[in-house]
Amino acid sequence: MLTLSRTEGIGGIVKSVPEDFIVEEIMQNGKVLEMDNKYTAEDIGQAVSIDGKFATFILQKRDWNTVQALKMIARRSRRGIKSVGFAGTKDRTSVSTQLCSIFGATPEELMGTHIKDISINGAWRSNAAVRLGDLSGNRFTITVREVKNRGNIEKINGELSGIFPNYFGEQRFGIRNNNVDVGVSIIKGDFENAAMRFLTDTTNEKNLDAIAARKRLAEEKDFKKAMEYFPEYLRYERQVIGALAMNPTDHANAIRKLPRSLTLMFVHSVESHIFNMEVEKLVENRESGPDMQGNIIGYDNEINELERELLAELGLTQEQFRVKSMPELNCKGTKRLLFAPYSDFSHSIDGEGHLKLRFSLQAGSYATVLMNEFLKN
Repeated sequence: MLTLSRTEGIGGIVKSVPEDFIVEEIMQNGKVLEMDNKYTAEDIGQAVSIDGKFATFILQKRDWNTVQALKMIARRSRRGIKSVGFAGTKDRTSVSTQLCSIFGATPEELMGTHIKDISINGAWRSNAAVRLGDLSGNRFTITVREVKNRGNIEKINGELSGIFPNYFGEQRFGIRNNNVDVGVSIIKGDFENAAMRFLTDTTNEKNLDAIAARKRLAEEKDFKKAMEYFPEYLRYERQVIGALAMNPTDHANAIRKLPRSLTLMFVHSVESHIFNMEVEKLVENRESGPDMQGNIIGYDNEINELERELLAELGLTQEQFRVKSMPELNCKGTKRLLFAPYSDFSHSIDGEGHLKLRFSLQAGSYATVLMNEFLKN
């Protein structure tokens, strides 16, 4: 991704340990959920309902994926993962605070929960679940180790003037960086290619047993046999393989065995890729501004000529985002800022001589993208 700032980066390493990446949610009333502090509903501008069926709570976690942490908490409350809600996802390699809820649990149960590297910093009854977007933004405190050019920080900050390219971060595109390929195939209705790319692509795969299993399946295409050797931890892959073992030609049904959230992620990654390409074109042409908006392309929004060209490069049309063979994956489209604001920027040196950067972002913008403007690694 091209950077908006042209000054040489400061270099350095982030996320050596979870404490190097601190994320604190900013509530809609402006309150920051600071680490280790206790909060009430009144603190964050919420109402308590004595008869409410939801328990709303402040989750603090270290080195936990958001969904995995909530699944564990729900289990302790004898609830399922579908009972939980959260305002925003947080990186696993981080220490973070966030607003969450569980249907059917009590505040007392939550406050009495003891799980390693998880704490509950306040809980109360409410009438509604916490939903994605129920926050204003996030405050980040990031430690950068082995910095090479600290003196360039202020120059880069000045060049950015409070905005940065609002690229979708790498999380959108999957660890194997193949979400776009799978998504394009789904949108085109080529479910066989989508399934096989999902199952057999070894790009960026780190686990040797997973690499061996994926390569073997690509060569043999024997799904019944694959159930014997595919690693148990690749549970989503095994769900698809299990369906294909029963009916080797029904690839659409096999993909439907995946959680809808995962298959939607594949389609959304295509939208995100097109958006990122549009941002990059603007950065390349030195066009930027705080109020410029682009499209998250769907079947129902009015797109510009550049967006139409980027669609064509993928062999897609706008109408194909109405996924006729899988209408549950239809994407209507929306708007997104092409350049995101950041605020409250500061930097300092901690007691160990490491650089600390602090800043706030609106919900939906990626700290890793802003950090790339400064590090340029």
